[in-house]
Amino acid sequence: MKPGVRVPEREPRAITDGQWSDAKLMWDFHLLRHEPRPCDAAIGLGSHDLGVATRAAELYGEGLFPVVVFSGGNSPTTVARFPRGEAVHYREHAVGLGVPDDAILVEPRAGNTGQNITFSREVLAAAGFSPKTVLLICKPYAERRSYATTRKLWPEVDVLCASERLEFDDYLKSIGDDKLVVDMIVGDLQRVIEYPKLGFAVAQHVPRNVRTAYERLIAAGFVSRLARV
Repeated sequence: MKPGVRVPEREPRAITDGQWSDAKLMWDFHLLRHEPRPCDAAIGLGSHDLGVATRAAELYGEGLFPVVVFSGGNSPTTVARFPRGEAVHYREHAVGLGVPDDAILVEPRAGNTGQNITFSREVLAAAGFSPKTVLLICKPYAERRSYATTRKLWPEVDVLCASERLEFDDYLKSIGDDKLVVDMIVGDLQRVIEYPKLGFAVAQHVPRNVRTAYERLIAAGFVSRLARV
């Protein structure tokens, strides 16, 4: 946590227009806007967002990779939604959308992004894959952090990121919990800022206006997804 940033104990009662603007600014920063292209393998990063599996199925259908690893166990925000684990539910959803079962590998243990990458790499190796290019498929606001984590933990691969092509307002509607999404956008930026100092990710420049928006949202109480760093 940046010194001098006050973290209030109460949660905000409503999301103001200014807070929406701050969250949208951070949303835009998190998006890397990579152009998807053929890769040796894909990794679908587990979360509360089933849209990751939907996007993976779309990209598989476009012929962009031969195999996808769905990675993830559970977290406090996913255990009720995905009781059998994030990766298992992702696989079932992707199969329902037409992805062949033999094109899917399941990694059911990961509890954070670092483990998603490390364990998925092990699963791919065990299945005989040694990718030189990897397509990460994740929540839109997790692109920057996921990219930085992979560059740190698997520097020899060429990494691209993809997510559902939704505008901020449409994404909020798809999740149905505005407060949770804004909290997670704040939490992901905290990790972008702090995790390189801990050796978890490569460093990235965060513009001053994005940092200021982040600090305002923390001061307003959007703190439920902050990590203890």
